[in-house]
Amino acid sequence: MKKRFDDTLNTAVLTTKFVFIDKKPILSVFHHEDDGMWEFIGDDECTNDSDYLIVSLEEMIKLDESILEISDLPIGGVAYRAGSRQPWIIQ
Repeated sequence: MKKRFDDTLNTAVLTTKFVFIDKKPILSVFHHEDDGMWEFIGDDECTNDSDYLIVSLEEMIKLDESILEISDLPIGGVAYRAGSRQPWIIQ
């Protein structure tokens, strides 16, 4: 059975312009404890709020289906990997 997120596909998530526009790999995923929001980032340093974008969960899945592997990441959880073809490590 293919994994899926419990959230709806139109759920708003955070990412960066480096991941979404520049197509840099997603290397860290945070499932925020305070509000349950998902955050998908790469290894680029975000220096200000304008580096972040709000997009739909569906857009992130289309960008990188490997995030489905961690769709059950609990609230407050963090997942990371060394590269786009590396396995996810859950904290």
